[in-house]
Amino acid sequence: MASRGTTETSKLKQNLEEQLDRLMQQLQDLEECREELDADEYEETKKETLEQLSEFNDSLKKIMTGDMTLVDELSGMQLAIQAAISQAFKTPEVIRMFAKKQPRQLRTRLAEMDRDLMVGKLARDLYTQQKVEILTALGKLGEKLTGDDEMFLSANAGTALSQFERVSTDLGSGDKVFALASVEVEKAKQ
Repeated sequence: MASRGTTETSKLKQNLEEQLDRLMQQLQDLEECREELDADEYEETKKETLEQLSEFNDSLKKIMTGDMTLVDELSGMQLAIQAAISQAFKTPEVIRMFAKKQPRQLRTRLAEMDRDLMVGKLARDLYTQQKVEILTALGKLGEKLTGDDEMFLSANAGTALSQFERVSTDLGSGDKVFALASVEVEKAKQ
């Protein structure tokens, strides 16, 4: 009897993670197929996905106001959604690893990118964008960054990531994250 609600909470968390995975995969697939779609098709599909993320965000907000035991577990997902909506992160794979709190996988991805850059398989600008995203995610997950990583971040972090950094620092107030996400969704719809 003492475990009443534990199973439901676990199932709810699993369902939410699966929904977030599906939406992040949808964004990743869209980016990978961008060349195959015409501009209108791409924009329409991206807009629909962002609307789905917004609806998911609204659902999380309702859950968080009604069940405070899930707040800590959902805050990572909440930040990931906010990042996707504001497009601070452009790489769905990084958003997914951040939401699932997977620093090892983020570090592995960073090592793969270093290798790909050296062999000419990855363009410098894409490398820089993704490295900034990964280092920001690692920092938010409480991972220790090297001095070189800190210098790289300060030299290359853009305004979108600065905004994400500022908002996520105020995570104690989930309403601020939701408010910013709502503003960004409205911008994306226009």
